Amino acid sequence: MIKLSFCLTRLDHLSRSQFQDYWINKHAPLVKSVSRDLKILKYDQIHCQNFDYLDSLRRTRVPEGSLPHDFDGIAELYWDSWDIFKNINNEKKSRDAARLLWEDESKFINFDKSPQMFSNIKEIF
Repeated sequence: MIKLSFCLTRLDHLSRSQFQDYWINKHAPLVKSVSRDLKILKYDQIHCQNFDYLDSLRRTRVPEGSLPHDFDGIAELYWDSWDIFKNINNEKKSRDAARLLWEDESKFINFDKSPQMFSNIKEIF
């Protein structure tokens, strides 16, 4: 199984709550509507939260002055295999669906501060 982890940072003009509200109430239904065209098996949203009492824990795990970027959320999308994922762009309806999602994402995601990582999942238990 293949997973795309998309660490999301909101656009500057949005609060975290505005970002997360749009993401769950507007973008998620859009992803669901094109999931078959993009052959997405599963889509999870992880909504990051700030908890002041966790700041001291974060500081114990990294050197002084190098706290990691605080993301607003993480999107996780799953496909059956690399072959399926690599062939998505071969179909016009898939390209159109991907363009539709990108256009919507540009309304709330700061792409310059939102890295992506692909993984090959190895289930342990």
